[in-house]
Amino acid sequence: MRILTFLLAFGALASCGADGEPIRPSMTTTVGVGSSGTHVSTRASASRGNWTVGVGLGL
Repeated sequence: MRILTFLLAFGALASCGADGEPIRPSMTTTVGVGSSGTHVSTRASASRGNWTVGVGLGL
């Protein structure tokens, strides 16, 4: 019972950002049309403070 209470308390603490600044997710999609055809790109990133990690895909 103690372990379950600890896990619930830790989960609540982590989810509200009380242990630090929360991670901000972001997603961007761009569609372009030009004389050479269409271009689609998607980028997903997560930011925390001064750090940002992202992944992009362009077709």
